[in-house]
Amino acid sequence: MTVAPESRIQSGKTPISEIIQRFGTLSIFLVLVVVASFWSDSFLTQTNILNVLRQVASSAGIMSVGMLFVILTRGIDLSVGSIAALGGVLVAYFMAFLDMGTGTSIILTLIAGGLCGLVTGAFIAYLKLPSFVMSLAMMAITRGLSLIISAGRPIPLGDNGEALANFGSGFYAGIPQPVILMFAVFIVGGVLLKFTQFGRVITAIGSNEEAVRLSGIAVPRYILAVYVISGVLASVAGIISSARTGVGSAQVGVGAELNVIAAVVIGGASLMGGRGGVINTLLGALVMGIIGNIMNLAGVPGYHQQVYMGLIIVIAMLLQYSTGSLKRS
Repeated sequence: MTVAPESRIQSGKTPISEIIQRFGTLSIFLVLVVVASFWSDSFLTQTNILNVLRQVASSAGIMSVGMLFVILTRGIDLSVGSIAALGGVLVAYFMAFLDMGTGTSIILTLIAGGLCGLVTGAFIAYLKLPSFVMSLAMMAITRGLSLIISAGRPIPLGDNGEALANFGSGFYAGIPQPVILMFAVFIVGGVLLKFTQFGRVITAIGSNEEAVRLSGIAVPRYILAVYVISGVLASVAGIISSARTGVGSAQVGVGAELNVIAAVVIGGASLMGGRGGVINTLLGALVMGIIGNIMNLAGVPGYHQQVYMGLIIVIAMLLQYSTGSLKRS
């Protein structure tokens, strides 16, 4: 079926704007890659690309999948950075002070992250507290717990953490193992979102929660589930951070929630819920990683980087918004 010129005029969109809307995040990603390659000869080297991927895996990457699910339900989770810190501290504490094995320590840490998400989600789903307020409270609680457990000092993984440290620095088929784990998380997240009832329901909740409730679906259970997923994945990010550095630190993830939210929004997800995709979220996380990498290669001082990062994020989101990518249809 062909589209008449009149209908295109009525829709207010040209074919070019439609293409930009559909591939806006990819366009931003490609533009940054081109700019970075011209800016520095070191950018497209294998070592630097793997470094960017490693950094994304332990920062915004894995956490952005959980945040995407939360945002699809029209929620927000400000606690992910602090839960990541708690996860990194706990996995090190279990191994260094409680003499637990790597597998047991990781499982207990993931359970702890899930419990944090469970508490946050329960207050939001069943007591109807605003997600901003409840996740802000959990952010303070988990950051405080990580400082208490670690006594404000980094905790070395110790001999029991050798396998975890090897994972953090190891490669498989030339790819860092944490990066492989990140891609696996995105694949699983994409399958859940696109091919399961769970994905369809959480998207529908963000679009029209009342309609979903009237259809007989237990909405609170799904809202609870997305916060549990977000908490677990934040713990995964904290574990990876400890694996990379060899210590569990309460200073991990400070301000990470803003980068994670920015990655999801740059990926075209609507903060009004009901719109977003895993592939674009991955691209959004990579955009955040590339921006930081460009500034490092350019020798931009650390304090200045925060200002430039904010400005670039605003420009990227304005581009998305101008093409309708951030608006709910």
